[in-house]
Amino acid sequence: MATDAGTVLIVDDDPLNADLLEQELVAAGYRTIAARGGEEALTLAASSQPDLILLDVRMAGIDGYETCSRLKACEATRSIPVIFLTALRDTFDKVRAFRTGAVDYVTKPFETEELLARVGTHIALRREIEAHHRARATIRLLVEENRPARDSMVGESPALQRVRTLIAQVAATDSTVLIQGETGTGKELVARAIHDQGARHERPFVSINCAALPRELVESELFGHEKGAFTGAVQQRRGRFELADGGTLFLDEVGELPAEAQAKLLRVLQEREFERVGGTRRLRVDVRVIAATNRDLQAEVAASRFRADLYFRLNVFPIPLPPLRARREDIPLLVRHLTARVARRLGRTVAGVSPGFIEQASARDWPGNIRELENMVERALIVSRDGMLDGSDCFAPSVPAPSVAPSGAATLEEMARCHIRDVLDAAGWRIEGDGGAARVLGLNPSTLRGRMRKLGIRKSP
Repeated sequence: MATDAGTVLIVDDDPLNADLLEQELVAAGYRTIAARGGEEALTLAASSQPDLILLDVRMAGIDGYETCSRLKACEATRSIPVIFLTALRDTFDKVRAFRTGAVDYVTKPFETEELLARVGTHIALRREIEAHHRARATIRLLVEENRPARDSMVGESPALQRVRTLIAQVAATDSTVLIQGETGTGKELVARAIHDQGARHERPFVSINCAALPRELVESELFGHEKGAFTGAVQQRRGRFELADGGTLFLDEVGELPAEAQAKLLRVLQEREFERVGGTRRLRVDVRVIAATNRDLQAEVAASRFRADLYFRLNVFPIPLPPLRARREDIPLLVRHLTARVARRLGRTVAGVSPGFIEQASARDWPGNIRELENMVERALIVSRDGMLDGSDCFAPSVPAPSVAPSGAATLEEMARCHIRDVLDAAGWRIEGDGGAARVLGLNPSTLRGRMRKLGIRKSP
């Protein structure tokens, strides 16, 4: 048996019986400890935490029944399984053993194979139960950490209060919502808040980043596909609409959808039905759609890059999100909130935040908004010492002064092109990782690459 088979506490006041049990268990790969009576067993069980206890019934002092009852009454030993060793064959005695908390019994004289089988079974069962409890605890922790409750929207500025009001107004309905705001302003946080405050809060919240999807897989991700629909489709797959049935589907970066996918999305919003890629059967779903974009969709419609009919379907209830520079009064609260969150993630202890850090953070424009601010807090936390978040050096300019925009009234696209190129130049055209352009801009690297392709940004030879 493997060396981690487990530890067994043998409780028997007969040395010969205890020695025999120890020999059999050690030969099978178990570690053993022994107690010559009930009182000693209680002490050893609490201090050694064995995986299982073999407990004799008739012993001098407190008997096995009393010992088991006290083991189960103690928080430290309650979960340790107990198997009674008894020469008694009366049904009443067996029932009494179970009532005191034992999981099994072995009748003396015992058969070695039977004893080892019962010991192995109950140790394995205990480990399965403990693993299940750990998994459930982990899931609860992850859910709580990722549950964007109302208070996760940190700040008391009038601009943020307006957003909270809009969320409260629309959450109780099933209306389609379009969240518009710059990158890093918390669009998914708002979408989750709408879901959590609505009637669908116990149903799935499914999120998909449209900008991160390869063009050829967009429809498969949204609507699923049948086995053999295309090369590599080795089995049927459910799409995000099916996964979100009864709940909420969050379409982040919806402005990045290709034209073909826009048409199919429009049909789903109109008819609430679709076919999987390669399929012919129509599937109906009950899904609330929340979309988000950092683009000006009206301008995209005017430029024929986004369908007007889809825009009107999505823009039932618009929620504009203010950039961080429009609510500077929230920055001190955000810094403290983000510091506590990042410190937990990094396993650091922070006593406070220096006034200098707060002052510099409040004066900055934060083009990457809250995401950029969080990155700055993490960077400062890594370099700070003595339990105080300072990191003033982190505010040294990492991006040069913006390039001069084209003469005349520059378009939003031209300004974006200039800004992204400036950040890329400052980062040495490195996109990913610490100090990379994506981190500075608060963008996913794949999103940044997509923007570069769209804006025609290339490194000069």
